[in-house]
Amino acid sequence: MTDRYPDETAGEFPRPPATVTDREDRELRIRTADDEEVESLVEMYLEFDPADRAQGIPPVREDQIRTWLDNLFEPDCLNIVARHDGEPIGHATLVPDVDDSYELAIFVLGEYQGAGIGTELLERLLGYAQDEDVERVWLSVERWNDPAIALYEKVGFEMSSTESFELEMGIRL
Repeated sequence: MTDRYPDETAGEFPRPPATVTDREDRELRIRTADDEEVESLVEMYLEFDPADRAQGIPPVREDQIRTWLDNLFEPDCLNIVARHDGEPIGHATLVPDVDDSYELAIFVLGEYQGAGIGTELLERLLGYAQDEDVERVWLSVERWNDPAIALYEKVGFEMSSTESFELEMGIRL
C-alpha cells in the first residue's frame, strides 16, 4: 500500500454503464458487476493466458479462482466487467485497504489487449469509485510492464515507490 498520493485530485472520470467501440471495431458493454457475474468470470479466468498473469493473479485453478473472486465480490469491493458478444473479456476491481484507500487490479483477455479496453475499464472503474466517494486508489505493477505503466500514468496515477521489483502508484480522486 502506498503512503504517498498526488496532492491534486484527478479530474472526473466517465461512469458505467457504457457501450464503447474498441480500436478493433468491436462493440463492448461495460457495467458494474455483482455476484451474478461470478460464474462467467470464472470461465473468463480459466481462459486467461498464464503469460498474462502478474503477481500471482489471477489464480490458475478453478477452486482458487472461485475463492479469489469470492473475496473480490465482498460488499465493500467495487467491480466492473467488459463484455463482447455477451461474454466477459475484461474485469477491474477495487478492494478496500487500510486508511480508506483501495487497491486496484485490472485484467483483459489476451486477444483483447492493446485495443483500448484497459483504458475504458480503468476510467469507468475510477468514475464508479468517485460515485462511491473513494478518495485514494493505489496499485502495484511489475516494473517491466511498460504498457500497464503507460496506461496508469495516462489516467493520472503517479509513482509512489520504486524500490522493489514492483512499482507502486497512486491516484487521488
